Amino acid sequence: MPRRILVLAHTGREDAIRAAVHTCAKLHDAGLMPVLLQGDVSAIQEAARGGVVPSLESVPETLDVDCALADISLGVVLGGDGSVLRAAELVREGEVPLLAVNLGHVGFLAESERTDLSRTVQAVVDQDYSVEERMAIDVQVFCGEELVAHTWALNEASVEKSNRERMLEVVTAVDGRPISTYGCDGVVMASPTGSTAYAFSAGGPVVWPEVQAMLMVPISAHALFVRPLVVSPDSVLTVEVLPRTNEPGVLWCDGRRTVELPLGSRVEVTRSPQPVRIARLSRTPFSERLVRKFNLPTKGWRGPITDQDRAEAADRENRYATRRTDADPSSSSGVAVVEPHHLAPRPRVVPPATAALPIMSGESGESGESGESGQPGEGTDRT
Repeated sequence: MPRRILVLAHTGREDAIRAAVHTCAKLHDAGLMPVLLQGDVSAIQEAARGGVVPSLESVPETLDVDCALADISLGVVLGGDGSVLRAAELVREGEVPLLAVNLGHVGFLAESERTDLSRTVQAVVDQDYSVEERMAIDVQVFCGEELVAHTWALNEASVEKSNRERMLEVVTAVDGRPISTYGCDGVVMASPTGSTAYAFSAGGPVVWPEVQAMLMVPISAHALFVRPLVVSPDSVLTVEVLPRTNEPGVLWCDGRRTVELPLGSRVEVTRSPQPVRIARLSRTPFSERLVRKFNLPTKGWRGPITDQDRAEAADRENRYATRRTDADPSSSSGVAVVEPHHLAPRPRVVPPATAALPIMSGESGESGESGESGQPGEGTDRT
């Protein structure tokens, strides 16, 4: 039985449909079985009838018709980060790893670009990829003590105001302890994967994917001291909607799943026990991906220190040390220890030099007239 590869494309874009047709053909030629969603098959056939894309040369299988999710070895996502989130929602229960090809803009979750599509398909054929697990978050919504909604997110769960004209009043907490109350446009609770998405736009920190943590980032908070928080993955993040402004909220998970939040409702976020599996073609450091995706300036970087650099630096230091020793042996003091100012000896206080001031009599002071020499002016009665 050939390996089944699920091909997931953003069928609202012509280039994504064209890439899906190309991928299915390459997989079929290599002896693998491409699998499509029923809706994607219909979209490709309609585009082919309109002459937008070529027709499928082979007949792929259809998920949930010809095979089940448990039969899939790998999912290939053709699109942007939104397409990856949609695919993660579909395959998460079956623990199918996803390999993303970026056809969008930034594409942080994508492993390769559209120009590398043929190389990516060949890597799938050769099984030349590794799989890493990305932490997801578990989201629960309570009204009083009643659990009214339970969902999850790969990137973030955001509590937002339902009307743009008014401000949302919330109280935030970590591990059951209140942190702060403020009015805001919303609060983002994100995973490390989501730190470069909505949380990043709201001013949150960039967290490396392998770091196990959760983030809480306020959105346009009307408060003097409101800062993003980074907490343990074992913590519980809580946002409660307060009735002060009579403004209900709305919960968005990955921008795809939504829950209405009436006044007094409470959202609790914890680490999900079920991660999302992402396939990688290469172990590119996240720092390099960050620089490339955001086009960060790195001018001046000279690279890591090599053994030759260390040898040259040690040789220069030895030469300089020899010169200092030849000139003055006492000048080579090594590392200097600087004590804090309050421990240093106090300098001896020398009183400033002063000169005696001329003393004027009270009578002359009362006259109000005097010459340059300080003598009484003319016409002064001295008797």
